[in-house]
Amino acid sequence: MDLNFLLDDIVKNRRALHQIPETALEEFKTKEYLKNYLISIGLEPQEIVETGLFVYIEGKDKENCIAFRSDIDALNIKEETGAEFESKHIGKMHACGHDGHMTTLLGFAKYLTTIQPLEKSVLLIFQPAEESPGRAKDIVETGLLKKYNVKAIYGMHLFPELPEGTVASKEGPFFAQAALMTTTITGKSGHGAMPHKTIDPLMAFTKIVDGYQTIVSRNLSPFDPGVVTIGKFCGGSAQNIIADTVNFWGTIRTFKEENTEFIIERIKEIHRGIELSYRVKIDEKIDIVYPPVINDKELYKKFVDTMKDMNYVEHEALTISEDFAYYQKEVPGIFMLLGTRSEEKGFVHPLHSCHFNFDEKVLLKGVEAFARILESHNK
Repeated sequence: MDLNFLLDDIVKNRRALHQIPETALEEFKTKEYLKNYLISIGLEPQEIVETGLFVYIEGKDKENCIAFRSDIDALNIKEETGAEFESKHIGKMHACGHDGHMTTLLGFAKYLTTIQPLEKSVLLIFQPAEESPGRAKDIVETGLLKKYNVKAIYGMHLFPELPEGTVASKEGPFFAQAALMTTTITGKSGHGAMPHKTIDPLMAFTKIVDGYQTIVSRNLSPFDPGVVTIGKFCGGSAQNIIADTVNFWGTIRTFKEENTEFIIERIKEIHRGIELSYRVKIDEKIDIVYPPVINDKELYKKFVDTMKDMNYVEHEALTISEDFAYYQKEVPGIFMLLGTRSEEKGFVHPLHSCHFNFDEKVLLKGVEAFARILESHNK
């Protein structure tokens, strides 16, 4: 499949979008750029969920629509790639590759205009706020997928842990469900030399950390992964004063929604027990962010056959999260990775790094993957 006619547009679009990164629900310039390009190639983009867009291209079969999604938001990171097309929005950067995702979907859109009429109808979704607060859920709730009879949905993420041009995915659970917790332990402050007149929240905190270690190791099956991590804590004002409060923050990751609910229940039980044992007050706020990304079994069989000449590898499950999961709760879907790593070119930095970069030519592989997927649904 020769898609080199798209390369000039791909390079131009990626570099233009890279220079105007915008964070969640502030993607106004990004939306305008996407809209203008789509109109320029003869398509009719429509707005959805604040700063999002979608394009519906009707095929001969109006009852069977295949959807493809790109996220469009950036991160609050100061870019340090040294690229000539560095971000013009200081302190913001497309460090997670969403500029590449958008460019791939724009390239696929242009490809679709060259193969009219389509057999199956196609829906292209340019979704805002993937990083947070997860506007995929809101798009699903608009009824968009039902309105256009979407029967399957596909998404792609650039991945610098894989060699450039490698396509990867797996059947079943692929990305984890994520939950975030914020907790405050309140005790009674006092002089460190007179601990009997205080209630020490730091002591309670150490027991909570110990208690968390048993949640996964002594409650979940060894074949059923789960993660409970405290990533940040703070408390106290001086080395000879017992703190009044301790605050800490953490994350929960599992591949089953019922396991997440169980872990949250156990966390709360541990907190209530520590309250009684150490006379402290514990206030926790635990928010489930995204469901797990679960690739449909039947779609995956067809997907693997479609990717067999695309340098495809089966990947292990990853404990990162993605709000693409909300689409998969509505219709069968496949989420895949496209490798961007190249030691020779110096593209070795991880996602969310201020140095993350890639060669735009790899995006042709993404367009080809989408084109092959659509073709497989026409058979």
